Amino acid sequence: MKRLWDSALGLLVVTGGLLGLTLPFGKLATAAGVPAMVWAFVISLGAGGVLLCVLLARGQRVRLTAHKFRYFFVTAAVSYAVPNLLMFSAIPHLGAGYTGIMFTLSPVITLVFSILLRVRRPNMLGIVGIAVGFVGAVMVAVTRGEAGQPADLFWVGMGLLIPVSLAAGNIYRTVDSPDGTGPIELAVGSHLASAAMLLAGILLLFGGEAFAPLGGVPLVVVAQVASASAMFAFFFRLQAVGGPVYLSQIGYVAAAVGLFAGTIFLGEHYQLLTWAGALIITAGVFITTRAQSQKGRVPAAGTALPIR
Repeated sequence: MKRLWDSALGLLVVTGGLLGLTLPFGKLATAAGVPAMVWAFVISLGAGGVLLCVLLARGQRVRLTAHKFRYFFVTAAVSYAVPNLLMFSAIPHLGAGYTGIMFTLSPVITLVFSILLRVRRPNMLGIVGIAVGFVGAVMVAVTRGEAGQPADLFWVGMGLLIPVSLAAGNIYRTVDSPDGTGPIELAVGSHLASAAMLLAGILLLFGGEAFAPLGGVPLVVVAQVASASAMFAFFFRLQAVGGPVYLSQIGYVAAAVGLFAGTIFLGEHYQLLTWAGALIITAGVFITTRAQSQKGRVPAAGTALPIR
């Protein structure tokens, strides 16, 4: 476990794989009538609650400061509440696999933000890897969803907002991460803040009856909470080990998992161009991983611009 905890590649595969499971779970839930906002709430409350128990069992606790309070709620909004709401709203229209492909655009947008803000960025080989992955993402995007069922452009647009929000979160968590705070504490605070925001929205827009459909998918709820809890424990560690651009590569892994899960377990069908794009995306991941081993980054003076 210690080798995995210190390995950027190992953390990438595990985190991306667990993130990818969210896609088929989300499709099963929304198909059963669970509102997108409610399912996003389930993930944040479940992950935050389980990880809080882990934190307390280790004799630790969340120590709130003004900086942490700001970090928790900004991260909750741009990294969890907004992208999850967009994702679960789009899945019924785009399919689990296709929605997952939207994650692959996050590294490109993260790279643009990273360069503009002078946060850590990859070397030239890393940029090539991201460019290769982007080519694959474009190939997939033009197919507009499942074979024979082109999605409405509105939902494609909503899907495209997912990587924008994720990229903003990747950068923010790097430049404003509280000093001396462990990954589990960061995950607990951010997810409970997200759950609070989503709960307020649910009660305001739908009322308490919005939770009723959860009773029809109890096993999916348990599986989703378990995978989300494990994923976010690794997520913040990958943030620290790999940096924001490398972290964004989890979208490639998640997209692959979403495509295979949607095809094998949910009966989704995709064009040959979609699968070819997925293979090219995989090649981009390996190139970027190789670049990471060369430690190509901006000089130390520009590795972070703390927002305090």
